[in-house]
Amino acid sequence: MCFELDSEPPIPRISGAAVSHDDLVLESEDGNKFAAFRALPDGVVSTGVVILPDVRGLYRFYDELALRFAERGHAAIAFDYFGRTAGVEKRPDDWDYMPLVQQLTQEQVQADVAASVGDLRAFGCTAIFTVGFCFGGSGSWAAAAWGHGLSGAVGFYGRPSRMIELVPRLEAPILALQGGADQGIPHEDNVAFGQALQDAGKQYELIEFEGAPHSFFDRKQKEFQQTSDDAWRRTLDFIDAHT
Repeated sequence: MCFELDSEPPIPRISGAAVSHDDLVLESEDGNKFAAFRALPDGVVSTGVVILPDVRGLYRFYDELALRFAERGHAAIAFDYFGRTAGVEKRPDDWDYMPLVQQLTQEQVQADVAASVGDLRAFGCTAIFTVGFCFGGSGSWAAAAWGHGLSGAVGFYGRPSRMIELVPRLEAPILALQGGADQGIPHEDNVAFGQALQDAGKQYELIEFEGAPHSFFDRKQKEFQQTSDDAWRRTLDFIDAHT
């Protein structure tokens, strides 16, 4: 997994922000029921964010991230990948998720993205973005090629190889926020990804943060707080620019 269980997003809370939140169960078109966490700002909302977690699925880090988006005026849903295989109940911290990750297909992930997008549209969101991490980073970029009608897709340290063949089908701008010292994602992969995006004439921005490892976006990674601040600013600016 990308983050430890006691990790938190490296984003300050906005004290006094009027936000509501709920644990919920959504259903995708294939009948899958899956767990999700929705955070909503009070009042009229026009932008929504679907959060794609890392390989461990939905846990506290992503609940908190949804709240940070809502505090800044964006409706947000973080969803779990494993409704088909592990159900919708809360799971113990030490559960064995990797066998279920290996069963998960791109089509299943995107079916659940579609249900999450539909939920946000029901709340009045007209501009919807995906934001993902690691496994969810590449899933977020792929979502922009899946006909969801997104306004944009953001991926933190996603593996380009997992979706690079979808680049010609991209229907929305993407933002790639990569660690320059990520041992699992070599610089050459990011270069190839950027070249594929450029060759296909797609709107994109790809940033490699020098010296930053995989999973740098974590309050516990205090030495990379400035990098995290920059990545968060770029994410919010990307949403604003494409809303």
